[in-house]
Amino acid sequence: MPRIPFHYVDLRTFCYETEDEKRVESALRTFLPEDFEVTRTKSEGHHGDRIVVLSARVENADDVRHALRRLASLPEFETLLSELDDRVTDNTELFLRLDKQAAFRGEVRRGDGITLRAKVEAYPASKEAAVENAREALERAETLDGDPE
Repeated sequence: MPRIPFHYVDLRTFCYETEDEKRVESALRTFLPEDFEVTRTKSEGHHGDRIVVLSARVENADDVRHALRRLASLPEFETLLSELDDRVTDNTELFLRLDKQAAFRGEVRRGDGITLRAKVEAYPASKEAAVENAREALERAETLDGDPE
């Protein structure tokens, strides 16, 4: 298994007209390395309200390690590990929803507001191989700091 068996981690959240964009960006940054670029896309809701989509794609190994370490601080981390069969798709992608309000406070919690999608490396490309690779990487996520590529 590769040291970091993820091609990338995508994070995305919406900033609605009633929300402060800087606060929403701060919540997203809870999962990102310092000074990481966040992309903004302006959109419009059904009733003409402003929606800004904030997103980031983490691709290099050190940045992916950072995102995985943040996930390891989930209070229900063991539950996440037990749900990997349901959270990894046949297309070898891991999906997870994170709490935007908690993230604004610097906490990592499951909930609504931030979507995490991670493309898991798997050779051969199968759901079973992806689940196993994701499980192994997440189980050692807290210690990924010093892993060489």
